[in-house]
Amino acid sequence: MPDQPVPSPVTAPSSRHWTSFRQAFDAWLTDQQNAGILRRPGAHEVYQAMWDSFATWCLSQSPPVTIRNLHLQDLQAFQAARYGRKSSDQSLSPRYALRLSRLIERVLGHHASRTASRPNRAPGDWIRANPTVRYAEAGREDPPPEVLSPAEARQLVAYLSEARPRPGRATAALDALPWQDLRNRTSVALQLGAGLAPGDVRALTLASPVRNGVGPQARPWLLRVPANGTVRARETPIAPWAAELLHHWLEVRSAARIAGDFLFPSTRTGKPWLADSQYQCARKVLDAAGIGHRPGAGGSYRLRHTFAVRQLRRGTSPDLLARWLGVEPVEMKRYESPGAAPAPVI
Repeated sequence: MPDQPVPSPVTAPSSRHWTSFRQAFDAWLTDQQNAGILRRPGAHEVYQAMWDSFATWCLSQSPPVTIRNLHLQDLQAFQAARYGRKSSDQSLSPRYALRLSRLIERVLGHHASRTASRPNRAPGDWIRANPTVRYAEAGREDPPPEVLSPAEARQLVAYLSEARPRPGRATAALDALPWQDLRNRTSVALQLGAGLAPGDVRALTLASPVRNGVGPQARPWLLRVPANGTVRARETPIAPWAAELLHHWLEVRSAARIAGDFLFPSTRTGKPWLADSQYQCARKVLDAAGIGHRPGAGGSYRLRHTFAVRQLRRGTSPDLLARWLGVEPVEMKRYESPGAAPAPVI
């Protein structure tokens, strides 16, 4: 997210409004850093990305929502668009909604103090009006993340790997699964085998896989995940079994002459994969693998959480894992609960 380009305003007012959003954030950030806060490398990029996502939404409205005219109903519309029923993959949690709302509240409060204007109470009012968000960080409201059991993980890996040609058997690239089915399985494999979130999967491009050499024996071993949503660009390793499936997908994708730069497009013409479609496809893969859907279990986010828990139990440092996941190190505390840890490492 920190590498996302600044929107190119169409009109002079939009440019002026964007400048006011940016100046408000920059002034708040400078004071935070001068006070010895947010000194950790990468922290200010994360908050910059969060603020920019809010500012971009505000200026995309008609008429634009500005710092001066932001009201409670604007925040309700903003949060509903990002965290409500429109977000079918539930990619942004109440906990994240709370963090973003607190950031908006602090930046607007700092702006009011700096400009001697009336403080904007809308962010605080929105938090108080939404108990699920308000208490998102309370222990009783923040259960450990759902993960796959070791048996479920092994079962899913076996099912996903069935899509690969068996060793010693020459298999034409297109004579097994339809390319859409292979796409679906491979995308799920990267959620479990590389810790990707649904938005990460949709953002991947053909430049994302990094191979460990050249020639027919070379395999992807690392993914360069572009910035997307509020997640910054990063690199993350791929489990060997998932790398083999990704290698096969790349061969099939090329043989099928699928256009575009997205690693997992929606159509042969290369159109982007929409969130709702990807959510449904991932759910079908889990159902077909016998994992199934459990109410409140977090959908395909169980795969990302399983990757995180497995890496921590293998001795990966929390800071390094946070970089792989594209989050702040403090987020690793959610995996410390005994309820988040499956038995033996798979």
